[in-house]
Amino acid sequence: MNYVFDYQDALRYEKWLSDERNRRVLELEIGVMTEMLRPAPVRRLLDIGCGSGASLHPFLNKGIELTGIDPSSHMLDFARQRLGSRVDLHQGFAEDLPFDDNSFHYVVFFLSLEFCQDPERALEEACRVCRDRVFVGILNRFSLYAIRCRTARLFKTTVYGNARFFSINEIRRLFYSKLGDVPLQWRTVLQFPRPAAALLQRLESSRAIQYSPFGGFAGIVADPIPRFRASPLELKYRVSHRAAHGEQVASCAGDYRNEKI
Repeated sequence: MNYVFDYQDALRYEKWLSDERNRRVLELEIGVMTEMLRPAPVRRLLDIGCGSGASLHPFLNKGIELTGIDPSSHMLDFARQRLGSRVDLHQGFAEDLPFDDNSFHYVVFFLSLEFCQDPERALEEACRVCRDRVFVGILNRFSLYAIRCRTARLFKTTVYGNARFFSINEIRRLFYSKLGDVPLQWRTVLQFPRPAAALLQRLESSRAIQYSPFGGFAGIVADPIPRFRASPLELKYRVSHRAAHGEQVASCAGDYRNEKI
């Protein structure tokens, strides 16, 4: 990842989470992720760029084996405080994951792809280690919410000064470039300014509203392995009814038997 959060960044993020309005924003974003992933028990989930563990916390006590990786030791310290020993935490980069192919059923980027030095390589790595679904959560570059974040970095120091903002279509193209024409879904929340989001949280959760392409937070999910419906094929073969007495005749299963004429 291009930008590694330092201790002050980690403190600012924890302070951001202490605000009730921000926790409601986070709740909306995580709601999109969990609804689109539909994680099942006895499965494995990897959070790439897990930060302080806020995006992993909702999966605790769900019967899911959780793993997080982040390049920032300071964010991982907060993650250990929040999650304890219930999550396997690693320090490392998204572009070079220390995991075998197809190690996880679900892989998540939750507001972390923006900070990757090579987002294309990071997504390729995510697809490599995933079996079922890859989820990418981004701040939608064409939303008012993202515009406000981008404008704020002109006037004060913010981690978003080091972020690359994506659109939904850009993430879709990245997925298609790596996986081909696979099934893909997207949704958004934060259609309204943050102060209104708390009052209109029920409206934000509406499926119809979430299909707007201008929500501040966009979730995109794809299946890295295409599924095809197989149709049975009829096997046609000719059976010989003549054979010399005592001759061995091959069956279609590959074994041999004595046929009596």
